[in-house]
Amino acid sequence: MPELKNIRNFCIIAHIDHGKSTLADRLLEVTHTVSQREMRDQLLDTMDLERERGITIKLQPVRMNYKIGSSEYILNLIDTPGHVDFTYEVSRSLNACEGAILVVDSTQGIEAQTLANVYLALEHDLTLIPVVNKIDLPNSDRQKTAEELKTAFGFKDEEILYASGKTGEGVEDILRAVVEKVPAPQGQPEKPFTGLIFDSMYDIHRGVIVFVRAMDGELQNRQKIYMLGSKTEAESLEVGYFRPQKEKAERIATGEVGYIVTGLRDVSKARVGDTVTLLDKKDQAAALPGYKQIKPMVYATIFPVSGDDYPILRDAMEKLKLSDAALEFEPINIPSIGFGFRTGFLGLLHMDIVQERLTREYNLDLVLTAPSVAYRISKSDGSEFYIHNPAEFPDPSVIKGIYEPWMAVNILTPQEFIGPIMEIATQRRAISKDIKYIGKDRVDMHFEMPLANIIIDFYDKLKSVSSGYASLNYDFLEERVGDLVKVDILVASEPVAALAAIMHRSSAQQDGKELVEKLKQLIPKHQFEIALQAAIGGKVIARETISALRKDVTGYLYGGDVTRKMKLLNKQKKGKKRMKKIGRVDIPQEAFLAVLKK
Repeated sequence: MPELKNIRNFCIIAHIDHGKSTLADRLLEVTHTVSQREMRDQLLDTMDLERERGITIKLQPVRMNYKIGSSEYILNLIDTPGHVDFTYEVSRSLNACEGAILVVDSTQGIEAQTLANVYLALEHDLTLIPVVNKIDLPNSDRQKTAEELKTAFGFKDEEILYASGKTGEGVEDILRAVVEKVPAPQGQPEKPFTGLIFDSMYDIHRGVIVFVRAMDGELQNRQKIYMLGSKTEAESLEVGYFRPQKEKAERIATGEVGYIVTGLRDVSKARVGDTVTLLDKKDQAAALPGYKQIKPMVYATIFPVSGDDYPILRDAMEKLKLSDAALEFEPINIPSIGFGFRTGFLGLLHMDIVQERLTREYNLDLVLTAPSVAYRISKSDGSEFYIHNPAEFPDPSVIKGIYEPWMAVNILTPQEFIGPIMEIATQRRAISKDIKYIGKDRVDMHFEMPLANIIIDFYDKLKSVSSGYASLNYDFLEERVGDLVKVDILVASEPVAALAAIMHRSSAQQDGKELVEKLKQLIPKHQFEIALQAAIGGKVIARETISALRKDVTGYLYGGDVTRKMKLLNKQKKGKKRMKKIGRVDIPQEAFLAVLKK
């Protein structure tokens, strides 16, 4: 059994695409954890989707052995995602570690999520090891990147390491720095076992498998265990380590990272952030500080294209929630479209990944509505509740205030793009807070901005005006009162609930106009004229008209008096007038979906 002083738990944090997974590959090679025959690129990215897109979606632990002189060390690495939508995965990794390797791409320098992840690591009191990566590339500027690290975080020259995840240069230095600088885990081996669950997965044959960081004591195979948070009893059917495949062991002890096969069939019983201990010592164990309940930022409704696929979609969502603790969903029925699930996501990339996984792993054809956010409504009688779609919007006469989520946004960009970025941000109701220089020509811009204005197309516009150089990160700030209104869409004077939208009053007229213009193209012509209107309460703010489909009733006439022609046209006019009173407008499902998707 390893001594506590010879264990090191650390993770790798970086902005997306700065070379975390490639560096992790080299660490596995240098420590001979994986044989040359088994080695492949992005080894710790186990999903096909991760490998295709070149991004990490799930955190992935691995145990490595490393020898310095006569001492053998156990290094537990947790590879983390870099994108802002997966910050939750990063925060869980940090809770299980004492140190972090901060990787910065020497061709791009510090970016927005580098800053966010560093602040997250400092909150957890982690020891940081700065690494300037990709030094083998011809356009690498190691000196400039090192200056940025010193300016932004106050590192000293001698602390900064230089490496290439591709060629393996400098990787031994990183391993030595981990052993020398990262503190050994604290814990008391003589106390009863307690472990923090930092992730879980579901195995169809063995039930729930929890990933734990052992804080005190040790756990052996076939011991009765107890989850303090969910008050659930289970048994450790198997314990072991990640190398990076699961490898069975006799026990997991203080300071180590491993897994426990629980045999549980109900996933909600082994929640991420819960504390696991021994059943007979449960009264002596105190719950470890877990994770705050994650709150979805973006909501969208997922529908199966075929109504028959609804039960398959329901099962798929429940299974996906096992490996994605941040996913929230509840059933919903929109009469014009059918049954689906209103789903909460952490951001747009998270939403995209969930849709892609459901489509691939469960072979489903899906339709997602446009992303929206949750608004808090306070009523005149003092009650408060959240709404996620316009159908839940109460009568304006009983509303005291509508609160919308605001985010603290920071954008890192070369200085020449400050003007265009200011312009697109202020168009989206952003409030500029401050601008700091990092290095000579990079700036860190801070804004406060409503989430509803970020999620639609802000990131695309940002990349467009900055030629792809700007990077974005945002965190929840607070809920603020907003001048928000419900815009109803009336088709032939009838309000259509599924097409209503919640908008800010300042942009409602323009957005309402765009909405009815789009509907005009999507709704087919009928035998009578159809009025399309956008209205706030009783006030119409935009209107379009779909002209009637006109049959040529005079086509068979030849020659003769003009009065014969007029008689037939007047008869047609009367028929259209009568039809307008009794006729129904059929809105095709494609029109609903196109508007909902916007």
